[in-house]
Amino acid sequence: MRNDMQALLERGAYGLGGGDGGGNIPAWLDLPDPKGFRPKRKYETVWISDIHLGTRGCNAEMLVDFLRSVECRTLYLVGDIVDGWRLSKGWYWPDAHNEVIRRILKMAHRGTRVVFVAGNHDEMLRDYAGLTFGGVELVLEAVHETKDGRRLLVTHGDAFDGVVLYHKWLAFLGDKAYGALLRANIVFNAVRRKLKMPYWSLSAYMKKKVKNAVQYVCSFEEAVATEAINRGFDGVVCGHIHCAEIREFGGITYYNDGDWVESCTALVEDAAGHLSILDWIAETGGHTAPADALLEAAE
Repeated sequence: MRNDMQALLERGAYGLGGGDGGGNIPAWLDLPDPKGFRPKRKYETVWISDIHLGTRGCNAEMLVDFLRSVECRTLYLVGDIVDGWRLSKGWYWPDAHNEVIRRILKMAHRGTRVVFVAGNHDEMLRDYAGLTFGGVELVLEAVHETKDGRRLLVTHGDAFDGVVLYHKWLAFLGDKAYGALLRANIVFNAVRRKLKMPYWSLSAYMKKKVKNAVQYVCSFEEAVATEAINRGFDGVVCGHIHCAEIREFGGITYYNDGDWVESCTALVEDAAGHLSILDWIAETGGHTAPADALLEAAE
């Protein structure tokens, strides 16, 4: 698995769907996108995390639809973009997952600063922190200054998760149970699509109903916020727990950008420095653009 990911990085992911394989920039990066059916939204900054490429639970089509609908100066990928835990057990990588990589690389090629904060599911990339691949900066954490002058710590968040940090075997056990719930979510939504019903996350609903899960989320948020306070930041942006949230803690603001497995959310900053959560399911009614409209012009 480590060698597979290293090869992908060394190629800068350019080999996905184009290029001559010799290190030159592929033609598809400069091709125009198909004409969109909605105007692009312009933001200063966009944060997304917990995409989990390489898993069946990843809502790649919905994410491509989102990325093609926005423009931003800076895009933060706040960890768990690629799910190394799953890929180490068996390779799963449909073309929709290639489309996510292509879209991110196109954004970087066209002037968006793309910063990848490695998470625990893609922890194999942490050895490459400080390097840039395909215009994407790999880091362990980042500091972002908003347009209104606030300093935000940007971190995936697994370092503040006692289960992952101290009991990794338990995290893997929980990952198996969570995976089973996500598989049920896939079947559930496949039936909804046949009935012409929009996407709805069964797994997210179940998490919100389980008392221990709610307590865990609250404890995690407090731990991350305390770290930001101790380090003198005005706020913190993280992912990891798949729960989009904006909360105030002791004078700082905690932001969680959610995920693209269950909630399909992003955190966005406007021209005035105001941050808000963008719920793409609510924005689209749970429906993405037609499949042919999501394909890159190179296809």
